[in-house]
Amino acid sequence: MPRLTLFKKIGDLEVDYESEESASIVYAALAVDKELQPDKVKRQMSVSNGKLSVHFEAVEARFLRASYSAFVDVLTLATKTIEEFGKGMEL
Repeated sequence: MPRLTLFKKIGDLEVDYESEESASIVYAALAVDKELQPDKVKRQMSVSNGKLSVHFEAVEARFLRASYSAFVDVLTLATKTIEEFGKGMEL
């Protein structure tokens, strides 16, 4: 019999880069990093009006916390890279 997984824990994050270009660069950098346990955590990202929006769903709070925390670490690194090297970077 197929196993049904219910995603009960939800978290959302929105970062306003005030630039479609910067938000798109961060999106492209993070989109290649897939979830390690896709059967337990789902992540959806989008860019609109210079904002990066991320939606997380997990089967348990501990998976949500771990995924969210790891994502924020990489997001911080990508954001600092843009701040350091400035605009005009190409995808």
